[in-house]
Amino acid sequence: MSDPEVQIERDGPLAVVTLNDPATRNALSSPVIKALVGFLECANRDPALGCIVITGAGDAFSSGGNVRDMQDGDDPMFHGPPFDMMEGYRNAIQKIPLAFAKLDVPTIAAVNGAAVGAGCDLACMCDIRLAAPQAQFAESYLRVGLVPGDGGAWYLPRVIGMPRALEMSLTCDLIGAEQAERWGLVSRIVPEDNLLSESLKVARKIASFPPLSARLNRRLIRNAAEMSLQSCLELSASYQAIVQHTSDHREAINALLQKRPPLFLGR
Repeated sequence: MSDPEVQIERDGPLAVVTLNDPATRNALSSPVIKALVGFLECANRDPALGCIVITGAGDAFSSGGNVRDMQDGDDPMFHGPPFDMMEGYRNAIQKIPLAFAKLDVPTIAAVNGAAVGAGCDLACMCDIRLAAPQAQFAESYLRVGLVPGDGGAWYLPRVIGMPRALEMSLTCDLIGAEQAERWGLVSRIVPEDNLLSESLKVARKIASFPPLSARLNRRLIRNAAEMSLQSCLELSASYQAIVQHTSDHREAINALLQKRPPLFLGR
C-alpha cells in the first residue's frame, strides 16, 4: 500500500512510513490523514509486521495542520457551522490517535526536522522517538488561535509532564533536539545521516523478539498508564497466560538453554 503523499516501504518485518509532501513540509492534509490511518488500521492484521518507523521527506517531519487549508476553508475541519467542524475533526485528524490507540505493532518516530503542532503530536503518539540534531518541536496551536484538536492535549503531558507541556503549549516556543532529549521528548539524538538507519536498527531489534509477545508488551504498558495496580496485575496475568501458550515462548526458552539463535514463527 502506497500513496503519493504517504510512501510505505516494507523491509521484511519492518515498515517505513514516509510522509511525502515536502512542499507543505509534510502537513497533515486530508489525503495524508486518510493514507496514514488506512495503513495503521490494517497493521494489526499483518502478523509478520514487527515494527513501524515513521519519518518525513525533505527537511521536516511534519508541519502539522495545513494553514492554507485553514485559510481556504474547503476542508470540513475548517468549514461550516461549529457542529459540522467538530464532526470534521472527528472524521479526519482525530482518527490518527484512535488508530494509534488500537495499534499493537510498536512504532518509532524518526524525527528528521521540524515537528510542529499536530506533527509534534504525531511524534508523541509513537512509542519511541529518535531525533536528528536539527529536529525542532513546537506545540504551536496558539500561533493560529487554535487548541490541539488531534489529541495532543492527551499525549504531550504523558510524554514530558504537565508543567512542560503547558509551557510548550502556552508559549509556542520551539524546542531544539538537545532540550527535547533533556525533557524526555526524544530518547536520543542521532546524526542526520544515520537517523533512518539507527531507527531501523532499533526496529529490527524489536522485531527480533516473538511478535505476539512484543505486541502484548506494548499493549500492556500503554494500558497500564490508565489503570489501577490491581487492574494492571489482572491484565498482566492474562497476557502472561496467553504468551506462555505460544510456540514462540517455548522456542525462546529452548534457544536460550541451547545457546543458539531462536527462530520465531509468530505463533
